[in-house]
Amino acid sequence: QVQLVESGGGLVQPGGSLTVSCAASGFTFSNYYMSWVRQPPGKGVEWVSTINRSGDRTLYPDSVKGRFTVSRDNAKNTLYLQMDNLKPEDTALYYCTRGEAYVQGGADYRGQGTQVTVSS
Repeated sequence: QVQLVESGGGLVQPGGSLTVSCAASGFTFSNYYMSWVRQPPGKGVEWVSTINRSGDRTLYPDSVKGRFTVSRDNAKNTLYLQMDNLKPEDTALYYCTRGEAYVQGGADYRGQGTQVTVSS
């Protein structure tokens, strides 16, 4: 069965950096676009990034563009999100999803999430 397992979250100071990972299994990872979404406390789910199958095309919303970088290693079935210049408003539960999450209904599976807290 499809499994997405996020890791790497934690507490980081404003302006700091953090990289979270997502280990995928149960499907042919290289055949799918992958995305990250997040859910801040008390708010709805927000799209954060999407990467194509080969990893040479990425998409971001304006809120994270220039600060976040999504990448993938198809040999390791792993998705990454490098986050730089973190802000308190980036505090959220970060989820890995299979598919193009910027399209409604574009993602079909989601992991359990990893918590990222940005605070001094």
